[in-house]
Amino acid sequence: MVLKTFGWSFAVTALGLVAAVFYGGWTAFGVVAILSILEISLSFDNAVVNAGILKKMNAFWQRIFLTVGVLIAVFGMRLVFPVVIVAISAQLGPIEAVDLALTDKDRYQELVTDAHPAIAAFGGMFLLMIFLDFIFEDRDIKWLGWLERPLAKLGKVDMLSVCIALIVLLVSALTFATHAHQHGGAHVDKAETVLLSGIAGLITYMIVGGLSGYFEDKLEEEEEREHEEEEEAERTGKKKSPVLLAGQAAFFMFLYLEVLDASFSFDGVIGAFAITNDIVLMALGLGIGAMYVRSLTVYLVRQGTLDDYVYLEHGAHYAIGALAVLLLVTIQYEIHEVITGLVGVFLIAWSFWSSVRRNRALAAAGGDAGSDEKTEVSSGV
Repeated sequence: MVLKTFGWSFAVTALGLVAAVFYGGWTAFGVVAILSILEISLSFDNAVVNAGILKKMNAFWQRIFLTVGVLIAVFGMRLVFPVVIVAISAQLGPIEAVDLALTDKDRYQELVTDAHPAIAAFGGMFLLMIFLDFIFEDRDIKWLGWLERPLAKLGKVDMLSVCIALIVLLVSALTFATHAHQHGGAHVDKAETVLLSGIAGLITYMIVGGLSGYFEDKLEEEEEREHEEEEEAERTGKKKSPVLLAGQAAFFMFLYLEVLDASFSFDGVIGAFAITNDIVLMALGLGIGAMYVRSLTVYLVRQGTLDDYVYLEHGAHYAIGALAVLLLVTIQYEIHEVITGLVGVFLIAWSFWSSVRRNRALAAAGGDAGSDEKTEVSSGV
């Protein structure tokens, strides 16, 4: 099972490390290995959230996620994306940007750093919306009941998550503008860029998430209707095929997964510049890490880990919220990528341990996983 799920990741790791040795010797080997670990640690919460979405998709779309999705993640976000943001921010052509990345690494890193506020605003808002929509939804199983119960009641207010996200974005943009003005006004004009990028992130979330949710709801309706028509189908010989609708639902969920992965990868791409500004080593290291994140996602789905450890999804979404806040803070202040990674790992580890305690308590009591009271007592919150 492990070899089948992680086989491609192992193969890509071997090829990537060998390529690094040929490209830059053992120093490059070490850099790529460090970048791989960095990407996995920063994106573990990504795998947990992805698994919650991927388990709703059939085996075909899971394979698409592992093939086409990997190409998008590795070559799109980890190789093309850093070049694209430099090309846009510096108003260069794609070929010029690639040449700059290969021949003038210091200038390339400077341009990427210059574009960071826009990147952080877009990714921060997208991830913040994911967290807010999760935390404001009333759920049968609650991890931090003292916090989630009142927030679920507040969630009944229409468009509350959007309003909060816009307020956070406005505060971030105004803080950025005020700080820049106090230090000579060098970046006052970028406050507008932060605002526009954040709104773009919000709109992207609403469009992709909305379409995904719409087709998912339609698929559920179709499955219920088919269940009711099973007996009649035997008599009439006619049965409506849900293939087209299922394909649409899975397709938009796939798009949602890719945008989600892109938002998660922002911190990894930016953090990688603290280790190297060589685009080749960056692509190798982050690409290897992305492969493991995808394999881990499928492993969680096939093992049913999210069903066994019910708080993992909660912990991952809290990690998303923390990452969103950290990204927005980095618009103005520098935060080491190690802190970003450790926050996510800590929250997920905490939720996993809470799940283990819950399962032990339920097993000792001989009960089921259905009640909030047992859930909250067994988790210690």
